Order: sequence, then C-alpha cells, then structure tokens
Amino acid sequence: MKLISDMQLIPVVVLFSLIGFWAAGLAAEESNRTLRIATYNASLYGKQAGQIYQRLSDGIDRQAEDVASIVQTVRPDILLINEIDYDKDARTANVLAREFFAKGQQSLQPIDYPYIYSVPSNTGVDSGMDLNNNGRTGEPHDCWGYGVYPGQYSMAVFSRFPIKEEQIRSFQTFLWKDLPGALRPIDPSTDKPYYDDPTWEKLRLSSKNHIDIPIEVEKKLTVHVLASHPTPPVFDGAEDRNGCRNHDEIQFWNVYLSQSGSDLMDDRGNHGGLPETAAFVIMGDLNADPVDGDGRRVAINTLISNQRLRDPLPNSVGAVADAKGNKASERQQGNPATDTANFGRNGNLRVDFVLPSKALALSDSGVFWPQRESEGRSFMAASDHRMVWIDVNLP
Repeated sequence: MKLISDMQLIPVVVLFSLIGFWAAGLAAEESNRTLRIATYNASLYGKQAGQIYQRLSDGIDRQAEDVASIVQTVRPDILLINEIDYDKDARTANVLAREFFAKGQQSLQPIDYPYIYSVPSNTGVDSGMDLNNNGRTGEPHDCWGYGVYPGQYSMAVFSRFPIKEEQIRSFQTFLWKDLPGALRPIDPSTDKPYYDDPTWEKLRLSSKNHIDIPIEVEKKLTVHVLASHPTPPVFDGAEDRNGCRNHDEIQFWNVYLSQSGSDLMDDRGNHGGLPETAAFVIMGDLNADPVDGDGRRVAINTLISNQRLRDPLPNSVGAVADAKGNKASERQQGNPATDTANFGRNGNLRVDFVLPSKALALSDSGVFWPQRESEGRSFMAASDHRMVWIDVNLP
C-alpha cells in the first residue's frame, strides 16, 4: 500500500487547523454574545403636527441622514430616540426606520428594526388650565407637557427583538401629587404654593411619559426599557417649578425600583413598581447633570447610586477635546469625558443616560462623540446631544 507523503498531508493539516479556528470562533461568539442598548436625543421635532413625517417621507432629509449614520455606526440592538413625534400608528417612527435606518448612509451598512413602539406623550396636550399663571390659557406652557402640538418631543423605541406590547406600563396620566415626597413648587414672594389646590390636584408628573417597555431578548431574558424625558430644570421663575418637576420625574424611577413603588398607579389602574428579579435599563435624556448645570441634583445622584443598578460612566475622547476652549466647560467640576451634550455657551453636560440593572452583565459602554477631523464627526450636526450606548453579555 502506498504511503501518503508529507506534502500530501499538509493540505489536510491546514484544513483541520482552519476547521479548528472556525469552531473556536463559533464557541467564542456563542460565549461572548453581546446586546447593545443606546439612547439618543435626535431633535426631530417640527413647528406643527405632521411636519416631520412629511419631511422624512421621501427618504431625503439631511438631519435624518445624519441620525441614521450615527445609528448605523453604533448599531444598537435596542434604541430609544428622544424628541421624535408621537403618532397613534407610529408612522413617523416607522418612516424614519424604513427610509433612513434600513438604507445605507455614507457607505454604512443598513440596519433593520422590525419592532417599533411610538410612546404616547403629554407634550402639546392642553390641560385647560393656566399653568404658567400669565392670565391666558391654551398656550404651549399650559399643556400637560410643553409643546406646540400634541406628540411633539415624544419618544420611540426601535428593537431587533420582540416588544411585549400587551405588558407595557404607561404612567402618562400619573399625578404629580401622588409621587411619595413630591416637591410642590413654592412662590418665594408669598411663601405659598405656586399652583393653587385645584390645579395641583390635577397636574400630571410626566412632561412626556414614564413608560416600562418589556423586550424579549431571549426566552429566558426580558429586558425592561424604563424610558422618560424629564422637563429641563430651567425656563421658569423663582418658584423653580421646572426644577422641582425635573427632580421628581427622575425621582419617579427611584420610587419605581423601591418598595414605595406600590404607591404608583399606571394608566390601566394597576399598582406597583418593578419586581426585584426584573432585568432593566433606565434610559433617556434626563436633563440633569450629577455635578454641573442647573437643577436639583439629589434625584439624579440618588438614581445613579441606586443599589439595583450600575452607572457604567460611558465616555468619549471627543467630549474632552471639545471642552477645551469652552469657558463654561472649563469652569465645570465634572469629568468632561462623560459629557453627552454640547450646549454651546452653557458648556457640555452629562444629561443622557443608559443605566443597566445589576442583573445585566455590563461589558462596555461609550458616547458617540468623534474628535475633530475624525470619521463621523459631521454626523453630530443632527443634534446637540450625543448617542450613549452600553454592551451587556448575554448568557
């Protein structure tokens, strides 16, 4: 019988080596699967209802192209977009996904989100009351959440995984007075409440909404997206009504994660907070910096130190570079690397958050903030905010 020569064995050895590398790669991929979760305030709002949908419907819009380019660069599996119009049929969110995310931008690969949920919002919904005490009603400031038209500045969730819509909990109509320890604004000139009793009894807490969206990542893993977008703690007077509301909108999540959550009633009349065993991420533009800027920082600092979650401190080198030469930023005390928004003369601030529960195995995090002359720098023209993302390992 003729023996196989050494030269004949080499291809066989190479073949088996390649198979070994391939198998090892598959094993590594299986053991290191990650889930990327991101939030981004895209500033996609108009001057009147339907304007954003009309702008995006033909698939040609520079701002939306930049938003999509960022999405296609970071490529989150679950994405929360702040400041996009709400529609009952989610048509604005759907056209953004269909005409921009699902079409390659700037030679980038498209990304599909088969599951989309447009979040109902208090913005632009008239309260029928004079909420800014100027003697007039029916103005944007008199809505449950500031807005020129219903659904302005709302939110939408885009997901590669099924959204359990029947299990979503919305707190759009939750009353501010019903939050344990609610901060009722006081007019310092009179030492009396800024809102009279009839108004205070009706005021809603959420300027947009507080919503719990369960997403089935795997059969044994449901991740609750806890999304909100509190009002900025400015644009008010000495009574600090927006500062109080921003504090309490953030404080809502501290209560939702605590035993006091039993006091919270959702829009369907169900009471209770989030179960101890649930995996979750608190996401959104919270309009509060833990160290700098305006606002009452107690709630945001209590939240990022909450025992049920971890603060991954996402950061970027671009934020550090852009803080140099900005007088407001150079006076700040916080770490500029963790900033997530560029507010020009007011400096850079950390206001956008993705805070995962300790039940999720955090592996990485970051902020999309390229340095000058870096690839993708031009995409940031879409918004004064930056996309914040985290990676968690799947079992």
